[in-house]
Amino acid sequence: MDARIVRTRRRLQEALFSLAREHGLDQVSISAIADRAGVNRTTFYQHYADKETLLADALDLVAQEAGAQLHGIDEYSLEPPAPLVTFLRHIDEHAELYGQVFSEPGSGVVLARLRHHVYDAVYTSAEATDKGQFDIPVDVIAAGVAGSIIGVIGAWLEREPRASVDDAALWVWRIIMGPHDTGPKPAC
Repeated sequence: MDARIVRTRRRLQEALFSLAREHGLDQVSISAIADRAGVNRTTFYQHYADKETLLADALDLVAQEAGAQLHGIDEYSLEPPAPLVTFLRHIDEHAELYGQVFSEPGSGVVLARLRHHVYDAVYTSAEATDKGQFDIPVDVIAAGVAGSIIGVIGAWLEREPRASVDDAALWVWRIIMGPHDTGPKPAC
């Protein structure tokens, strides 16, 4: 991609993040984003169809830079795998924005993108481990698990006080792997 396009998109993403922290996501307009980024509205629309797509791209980039990718989860241990913990740590670091995404009216674009990322990771993992042992199609498994993970993340973000990343990772992992009697329960 052309370096100018990358720079402009990055400025738009940074403008959205800073404005959302200052005013809340719902109060941020396209004009305000363009002004903060030092571009005009036409330039904004050359790069993004709407604010939600910009936010989805911005969160994807931040997650990628933080190494918060879910791929590579193929462990069957009682402990949540490191990629899951890193992914949830990214969400925790940006909890204010993700909280706005998950609450009403929220952002369907961001949630759909997040669900897609989780689906892809689960699908890849399930496909690699399915040696004919599942009597459920892998895409159905991936859809069900992705929906559960998104639901747990949403509930975790709504809790006051919000539980630790380690507790949230354990919740997600136990839902994926099924309950196990592993001793003391995490703090709620």
